[in-house]
Amino acid sequence: MRLLESVASHAYGAPAKQLARETGLALPTAYHLLRTLVHEGYLRREKGLFFLGEAAERLGRSGAQQKRRSTVTDMLAHWRDSIGVPVYYAMYRGGEIEVMCVSGSRQAPAVEEWADFRETGHAHAIGQCLLSQLDEDARRDHLARYPVRPLTPYTVRDNDALLRRLARTRRMEPVVERQEYAVGTVCAAVPITVGPTAATIALSLPAHQADRLLPAAHQLQTEIGRHLGSLTLSISI
Repeated sequence: MRLLESVASHAYGAPAKQLARETGLALPTAYHLLRTLVHEGYLRREKGLFFLGEAAERLGRSGAQQKRRSTVTDMLAHWRDSIGVPVYYAMYRGGEIEVMCVSGSRQAPAVEEWADFRETGHAHAIGQCLLSQLDEDARRDHLARYPVRPLTPYTVRDNDALLRRLARTRRMEPVVERQEYAVGTVCAAVPITVGPTAATIALSLPAHQADRLLPAAHQLQTEIGRHLGSLTLSISI
């Protein structure tokens, strides 16, 4: 690890003798470890100089992604506690609804996924919010694969009714559904668009607290606006 750190500090490469000196390793030991690291792809050697290899670069990218995801997780937990609601982060990627992170607690329990979120985007605020950010062709493609089906007495009845609702959705306004996915639960989702990527941060509440839904959604939207830079960087992973 010390050798990798030392190599990483030299953008134009470094010879074995210099790396041994900087790490305090005996030269034979340094040579042995450097050969092993080259063989495993963590380093590469060019004209007697050592550089980071593809395997080390993959580790670096993975570490950066973990740090960004940790940033999102921390933000969701903060909003969960400050607003007093479970918070969800989701994206539309590769033609699928993907719930990336859920932050709930004993005081603010998350909705149980009793029906696959990917297949029931028509019924929950997360899916409706993501679909509202797509063009009509992409919406129809999604509904051809995952057609509308009733989950509760309040669920939208068919594809055409959902498409009309999505067409009326105002840009950047929270999307709200009341007991369409689960009886006894109301949800709201705030849209976030990063380039071609559709994403959303959502919240849920018990139906008897429905009067809190829109105020909480607007509070969440304000918080998102304050942290939009960090959030969009994480979404663009």
